[in-house]
Amino acid sequence: MLDIIAICLVVTALLAYVNHRFLRLPTTIGVMVTALGLSLAIVGLDKLGVAHGLRVAEEHLINSINFREVLLQGMLSLLLFAGAMHVDLRKLKAFRNQIISLAVLSTATSTLLIGFAMWKLLPLCGVELALPFCLLFGALISPTDPVAVMGILKSAGAPEGLKVVITGESLFNDGVGVVLFSLLLTMASTGVTPSVQKGLAAFILEAGGGLLFGGVVGYLTYRLLKSVDHYQVEVLMTLASVIGGYALANHLHVSGPLAMVVAGVMIGNRGRADAMSETTRRYVDMFWELIDEILNAVLFVLIGMEVLLVEFPGRILLAGAGVALVALLARLVSVGLPVMFLGRASRLPKGAWSVLTWGGLRGGISVALALSIQPGPERDIVLALTYCVVVSSILGQGLTVGWVIRRAAGVNEE
Repeated sequence: MLDIIAICLVVTALLAYVNHRFLRLPTTIGVMVTALGLSLAIVGLDKLGVAHGLRVAEEHLINSINFREVLLQGMLSLLLFAGAMHVDLRKLKAFRNQIISLAVLSTATSTLLIGFAMWKLLPLCGVELALPFCLLFGALISPTDPVAVMGILKSAGAPEGLKVVITGESLFNDGVGVVLFSLLLTMASTGVTPSVQKGLAAFILEAGGGLLFGGVVGYLTYRLLKSVDHYQVEVLMTLASVIGGYALANHLHVSGPLAMVVAGVMIGNRGRADAMSETTRRYVDMFWELIDEILNAVLFVLIGMEVLLVEFPGRILLAGAGVALVALLARLVSVGLPVMFLGRASRLPKGAWSVLTWGGLRGGISVALALSIQPGPERDIVLALTYCVVVSSILGQGLTVGWVIRRAAGVNEE
């Protein structure tokens, strides 16, 4: 395990250096581009009869890492908490209706749109996938990835209100997407379709329980922070609340991602304002910013390297291109058009619909969920299609979302 961690950190540091020194892309995109390029170069050299040992070594490294466990049971809690720590609660409350609608209704709508569209589209590309697995794909690809979204927004210069909505949506729809995925995975695995009442009850129990549990963890941590003034102890307490809280949420069968978002918002607002000295605030912010940046970079390097283990026959690449377009259109229908039709009632800039549509990036969470499906031909298809959408989303949309934001701001100014 120590060797694996050491290799991952060294590779990530070197690729981050190459990106910062030569490519100068946003860190999340740059490290994935360089890792993806490295993987493809190794594949190409292997085809030419060169560097076969290098490909074997990289595949051995990737096979030794359980991407799903590393992300869903390790990185995700820390990344969500770190992102939520910097969300302004007053601004979040001001846009709570928009965020709740986008996180719940739009995610569910997008899941259905993508699932049924795939069911009709894939046979035209020579790919067969049963409807339950198409809906499963819709659930794992519909939520926007908070890791990718927040990393891009930091350098894109989005208007404040729009930034709050996009960040809040990406933090909360992740938890909603995981809950929907869990319900649909049970249906696809057992072949039993639960009643609407049972499905809704399970959703409310897991999502609502996660929100409530996150509030409890956040409040208890806040009270403990308020009772001491020692920045080393307080930093350690925030870390313990995340690791311990996420583990306990899994044992209680409530949504850990939603719990960490709520706890992060509480500690980042009430905890920072009332329970921390200026020195503690500075060290807590620095600690979680470093955690966020380091894990972000490692995650996207792993995404770029994992591509070695995925098969991409021609029909899958063709289907992947079609599915990437379907996912973008579903985002437009479920998010962009409602915001555009609401106009001033949404309290967002005039061009917000285009930013919300184009800024809906997919990332590592979608890949991790795809990897959690039971091994089989359906999993292989879903995983390959997920990679197609994630890579096209991060490289295509991620590299151009800054231009879309600037254009939307220009439209609003006019």
